[in-house]
Amino acid sequence: MVNYQIENRIATITLDRAEKRNALNGELVDQLKEAFQNAFDDDAVKVILLQANGKVFSAGADLAYLQQLQANSYEENLADSNSLRELFEMIYYGSKPVIAKVQGHAIAGGCGLANVCDVTFVSSEAKMGYTEVKIGFIPAIVMTFLVRKIGESKAKELLLSGRLIPAQKIVEIGMAHHVFEPNDQNNSVLAYCQSLVENCSSHSLAITKKMINTIQDMNMKDALLYAAEQNAKARSSDDCKKGISAFLNKEKPTW
Repeated sequence: MVNYQIENRIATITLDRAEKRNALNGELVDQLKEAFQNAFDDDAVKVILLQANGKVFSAGADLAYLQQLQANSYEENLADSNSLRELFEMIYYGSKPVIAKVQGHAIAGGCGLANVCDVTFVSSEAKMGYTEVKIGFIPAIVMTFLVRKIGESKAKELLLSGRLIPAQKIVEIGMAHHVFEPNDQNNSVLAYCQSLVENCSSHSLAITKKMINTIQDMNMKDALLYAAEQNAKARSSDDCKKGISAFLNKEKPTW
């Protein structure tokens, strides 16, 4: 259900369940967790690209799978829910930048999967949204990340209405960062990933991502103290020494 490949220090993880509109079930979530863990653990990988085959990025939870889960005990359903939570946490807190390429509609859990990535590119033809309330379900795990990403007010309107929104609106409210035309998707997204590989320090990327996630749980005073500590530590890092030396010598550092 998942394809995995590495090229030019970019690990590409591809949802490959197009016949089911890349709907999420337990097996697919497990395979995604394994792929992401491999990418985070591999020193040859600097950037992770998440994409999908087919016309739909992901239709969210597999409804047949959800119907099957209704016969489970609370404990069994909690274990299944925690597996999805672990996947989202892995992407959100992982030490490497994760870029999502949303080539088609991303709905409910599929929308959450795209939103939990660090930078999201969305096709001009795609729509995104959380439709759980329309089938008597709730957008539980995904809302935790969405509120952080776009704020309480925008998240409420989106989650309570269950509506799908078009690409330009997706970018306007902060759910995605860039819109690409379908015939230009590979060039746009791969160029962005390659720019991170060539121009950015792996150490700096990891610390910056960690800090962005950490300071949101702190009050301003504690966040500034933490930031000052990280600033001081960064000055003595090998990458900082290398970068400053290259700048002073008018050279381009090799990252």
